[in-house]
Amino acid sequence: MSYNEGKRPFEAASKSNHIHLIKDKLVQEFLYNHELPRDSEEIETISSYYIDVDYDAKDSIKWIVAVDGGNTTIPVKSKFPSSTLTFFQFGANALSIEDLNSLKEEPYISPDNISKLKELHRRKLVIPTKNIGLKKDDGTRATLTFSVRKAIYDFFKNEDLLETLSWFLFESYNPSSAKTTYDLASHPDNPDIKRINIEKNQLTDEYCINHADGLVFLTDVFRLHEAVDDDFGAGGVLGYLTNIAEHFILIDYIKNVYKRRKSALREVVFIKDGPLGFFGQTANMHKPMRALLSYLAYSEDIYIVGIEKSGPFVEHAMEIQDKIKPGQAYLFSNKYIYKYVKPGDINTTEPFGKTSYYGSKLIFKSRDEKIYLITLPTSSPEVVMNPKKEDFHNIDVILKYIEKLRSDMYDNSLLPIALANKLVSLSDHPSSMILEKFAKSIIK
Repeated sequence: MSYNEGKRPFEAASKSNHIHLIKDKLVQEFLYNHELPRDSEEIETISSYYIDVDYDAKDSIKWIVAVDGGNTTIPVKSKFPSSTLTFFQFGANALSIEDLNSLKEEPYISPDNISKLKELHRRKLVIPTKNIGLKKDDGTRATLTFSVRKAIYDFFKNEDLLETLSWFLFESYNPSSAKTTYDLASHPDNPDIKRINIEKNQLTDEYCINHADGLVFLTDVFRLHEAVDDDFGAGGVLGYLTNIAEHFILIDYIKNVYKRRKSALREVVFIKDGPLGFFGQTANMHKPMRALLSYLAYSEDIYIVGIEKSGPFVEHAMEIQDKIKPGQAYLFSNKYIYKYVKPGDINTTEPFGKTSYYGSKLIFKSRDEKIYLITLPTSSPEVVMNPKKEDFHNIDVILKYIEKLRSDMYDNSLLPIALANKLVSLSDHPSSMILEKFAKSIIK
């Protein structure tokens, strides 16, 4: 293997080396001792977990608010293809029920469709993903970890989300709450320092803390810096960051509606693309999210739902769709999840998603026989192991509007999310190529 004239090394792979894997007894034994998810005929559903949707449930819904986002990673220097940036774009739109009722479903998004959007706010974020550093005042480059932290903080600052994050963490929405601190697991600049208490009254006007061991941004509570490796890059944070940004755009809408007119929460269905949960380093955010939704559910009212388009639960839903009647939903018990959907101990006493979800999943089959995998908040302070219909707040109204919002543009998608996706998604071609040329023309 050699490097010639700046070209990449050439290394031809053998076309017969697979035979050594196929004949290996340990490899054969490994494969024999594992199993795939079960087919429909092997799955036994339980009658008590079927529920019927009450389409006559009264509601005062006037608006649908949906959030979606997309990202693309591009190299920014031809001689250094390992140096990459990731561009994100997020969109939130509000669609009135009045417009929804008059909107004709089309497989193509026409200008008339887009004009029905009462609000579309594109929010942009760029982070260095690998081998790129923020320029410091002294002419040196910051580490990749700091550069990512600063990019996330600046996004929240520029989009006026820092005050929303503080409102969320310190439960400012609840007059009786005494929460004034948040525990950060480790210092972002010094991982040897554990448990930093972020005091609300110590935050500067810029939502930072001048800690003795270095500046702490309020956005460091997401702990994304723990998933950044200065050598191997920040690719591991992209999915978590997308989920965080989509959540806080939605939370910002909830806060603004709540502050302007609390009762108006009863007029809006909030839709999140993806499950209602926080994952990886960001998982602790599910606790304050549960606190927020629990408070709003009983002080005013709240309608929020997560829609999944892919993953093992969606695949399972498609596998058992014939076992569910139109206008019916099927709830997941803990034992059912670990028996048929996810590997695990079916007799465990630990609820699935206990440390990440702030709701529970269910399968919904609309009257026109579309299948949806959704997450709805529950009244319990934890994920419910053996759910019942009454555990889900406003379930009939939410399922009724999911049926109304169906879209044929993508499999089992909803119109507001499909519209948002169409307006903010970044395609491999030509978006990536154009962004690559754009970045190369500016970055030094």
